[in-house]
Formats: sequence, structure tokens, C-alpha cells
Amino acid sequence: QVQLVESGGGLVQAGGSLRLSCAASGRTVSSVAMAWFRQAPGKEREFVARIRWSGERTYYADSMKGRLTISSDNAKNTVYLQMNNLTPEDTAAYYCAAAIPPYGLAYSIRSYDYWGQGTQVTVSS
Repeated sequence: QVQLVESGGGLVQAGGSLRLSCAASGRTVSSVAMAWFRQAPGKEREFVARIRWSGERTYYADSMKGRLTISSDNAKNTVYLQMNNLTPEDTAAYYCAAAIPPYGLAYSIRSYDYWGQGTQVTVSS
């Protein structure tokens, strides 16, 4: 089992930045791949970014590339998502997810075995 707890969401003005955190605990977290997804009201959950704990491989959604940085702190078992230049279209619940090996496609919800409860990000215009 892997437990995931997100934090860092909130209300921000357009053009602002937020850093989300996902604290992981449970089985050997160093073996999992961690990702962020988001889901806006009335829309499907979509992939945002993924990282392996080693930090060697990162993946980003094309639509958000250039505004995001996903990183990990292995000592704290925490993954971060730095989001810059936010727009109202970024308003959504952001979810942390973990995939155990073998890893599937980074952008597929089906690739992930554990999910956090989500943290709300609201961007005002």
C-alpha cells in the first residue's frame, strides 16, 4: 500500500504561481513512479506530469509544458509540482498518483495504482 497526501492548493490570481506537494508513505516509495493529474468540473481527469523517484525521467502534458516543474525530495518522500503563469483554465482539483512497476503509459489513468484525495486549485481572472 502507498498512502498519498496532497497539499498546497488554494486561490491564486491569473499569472501567479503555486507549488503543490504530495507526501508518500507505505511500501518502498523509491520504486514507484509519481504523477499529477487534474480534473476540472464536468471534465475528465487529465495527465499533468510524472516523475520517477530517481528524478531521471520526467514527463509533462504538452498543453502545460514550459509552465511546470515536477521534482522529488527522496529524503522526505515528497513530490512537488511547481506551476507558473497560471490561468483560469488551470482551475481544477489536482490529484497525486503512484504507479508500481512495471510502469504503464505516463498519461494513462490506468497506469496508476494509488491516488490521493486531491487538492483544489482555483485561478481567478
